[in-house]
Amino acid sequence: MTSPNNINNTELLETQIKKMGFRSLEGDGLSDFLQTARKNKWSHRQVISEFVKVELQEREHRSLQWRMRDSKIQNFKPIADYDWNWPKRIDRAQIEKLVDADFVTNAENVVLVGTPGLGKTMIAKNIIHNAVYKGHTALFISSAEMLTDLSKQDSARLLEKRIRHYCKPGMLCIDEIGYLSYDQQAADFLYQIISRRYEQKSTVITTNLVFSDWPTVFPGASSVASLIDRLIHHSEISLIEGESYREKEAKKKKAQRQKNRGKK
Repeated sequence: MTSPNNINNTELLETQIKKMGFRSLEGDGLSDFLQTARKNKWSHRQVISEFVKVELQEREHRSLQWRMRDSKIQNFKPIADYDWNWPKRIDRAQIEKLVDADFVTNAENVVLVGTPGLGKTMIAKNIIHNAVYKGHTALFISSAEMLTDLSKQDSARLLEKRIRHYCKPGMLCIDEIGYLSYDQQAADFLYQIISRRYEQKSTVITTNLVFSDWPTVFPGASSVASLIDRLIHHSEISLIEGESYREKEAKKKKAQRQKNRGKK
């Protein structure tokens, strides 16, 4: 039977553990831990060792959750669901290697080039997912959202703060460059981010345009050539060609609806 003094001591210990920021033994965790220690007759050294192990595991788990939340990748299909037979041209071995996200350690870049609907964003999100699991920070954002955000800053101080925000993650994925056109100021914003991350952090780009067509996205911008030069240095470029998979799915659903109507 547990004495009142032992109960008070346990409650005091729980309070002290919580104040010190040790969250692995919150709730019933401390009682369960102490019971396990008594059952296994751990020495004082073993108790400390096991406590540190449990706490580190809990902190790693929370860190993973925070990094995954901050990555903004939200819902996505796993690479196991990718239809490798649909694109007319794709280097599967290259893509699978990139999805492992080992290139982040060397601050290398990845550029996924292809027409819409071939799974570039899906691949990019799988890359980020694995990078986060390997301990890296990451951020996924569309080019439109990022450049609009930067253009809205009404002072040099606020602009610098937002640029540093996009330069901070170990991996930054800028999605859908080439779908909209931007002015020279937007090109300069993108150049600043790519330039600051150059040889320091990894950047992943998805685009529907080859680099020779990028001046059409930023017409008249003098920084485009330098931007591309820094981006492709230490970069793995993957070209995906074919018809839109989303269009294929839409046609399939339409045909199925027509078939169902014909049965009525």
